[in-house]
Amino acid sequence: MIAKTRDYIHLHLLVFLWGFTAVLGKLISIPSVEMVFYRTLLAAIGMGAIMLLLKKSFQISGSLLAKVLATSVIVAIHWISFFVSGKISNPSTSLVGFATCSFWAAILEPILKRKKIAAIEIALGVVVLIGLGIILTFDFKHPLGLILGVISGLTAAWFSIINSKLVHQVNAYTITFYEMLGACLLILIFMPLYIQLPMVDQLNLVPATSDWFYIAIMAWACSVYAFSASINLSKKISVFMIQLALNLEPLYGIVLALLVFGQQEVMNWQFYVGTAIVLSAVIIYPILKRTQGDAA
Repeated sequence: MIAKTRDYIHLHLLVFLWGFTAVLGKLISIPSVEMVFYRTLLAAIGMGAIMLLLKKSFQISGSLLAKVLATSVIVAIHWISFFVSGKISNPSTSLVGFATCSFWAAILEPILKRKKIAAIEIALGVVVLIGLGIILTFDFKHPLGLILGVISGLTAAWFSIINSKLVHQVNAYTITFYEMLGACLLILIFMPLYIQLPMVDQLNLVPATSDWFYIAIMAWACSVYAFSASINLSKKISVFMIQLALNLEPLYGIVLALLVFGQQEVMNWQFYVGTAIVLSAVIIYPILKRTQGDAA
């Protein structure tokens, strides 16, 4: 029982770390594209070091490598949209948008796996849309930030579903290493085009000392460590409990943002009503799904 309790506490620590990334993104001074470039670079280096330490194989077939690198495009879009959302609005807005991840997963998984969408998924979508509608209706000042947050939720669900299929063909460490490396190289290739965008004055590839510290926490604590630890926990904790805990990530992040940024993070009451509806839907969803499975 003590060991089980320790595992649950460990799981919520990992979810807490993932929720903290929105706060870190706001604290970092360099733009989001440059930030994600360094995060993916450090994450690839860190994951590579862990693989060498644990003697995990870097070997992967050409066809699987192509799929993993294609998925890295989605990963890059996910992180860039998430952090741009937080920078042009605030962490709470980006986290509410990201909270739609469960809704997108519920819709995308049946489509990608060619299954019928169940009524419970449709109900979840309606509730999530009601919550987002309430936020946007009442003089909400960050609509673009929320839209980008929703895109980050969509892409997170998309690459998670793809990875859940790939992990049966190649180990998860190898997938993560090549996805981080692929995302890093993609951004590097994209930079000549990025610098031509009208809203970009110049590249900012020289992070401040504090930026390096925050990016390193993102890459090594929130990505490499949290990912490796979550793999080990998945062997001891049910998928249901992990999914339930993961759905609390936006809640942890919003509370952290309020603690770190204080008054500037406070929103109108309609925002919190809409947020409560969205979070209630995504937290209750795995419970209803499990009950439906047990009944079947």
